[in-house]
Amino acid sequence: MNTSVFLAQMLGPLFLVMGVGMALRPEQYRVMAGEFLASRALIFIAGLVAFVPGLAIVLTHNVWVADWRVIVTVMGWLGLVGGVFRLLFPQQVQSVGMAMLAHTAWLRGAGLVVVALGAVLAYFGFLG
Repeated sequence: MNTSVFLAQMLGPLFLVMGVGMALRPEQYRVMAGEFLASRALIFIAGLVAFVPGLAIVLTHNVWVADWRVIVTVMGWLGLVGGVFRLLFPQQVQSVGMAMLAHTAWLRGAGLVVVALGAVLAYFGFLG
């Protein structure tokens, strides 16, 4: 199995489940995110959790091509950069996050985007 397919099989189902939760229960996700943002320690831990797999994806799958595999690469870079910001600037992450939570409608839309990404990755990971 090649790396692109393996990573699509890992990320696709994760994004599907997360996206469905965000789209169907945005208020619960908003409350949970608010609790998370109240703790700089959790933001730091989330930075570690995002940085390590992001770096692993970037190191093993830095593939910039005009097909579905670029989604995996972009997700790796987003994880890496997001992890760096959480580790270096937890207070700013807190401020931006709280501002985003003030506008709850975006959560449902973001959930639908995450579902679409998950569906594409799951399709190419398992069927494509």
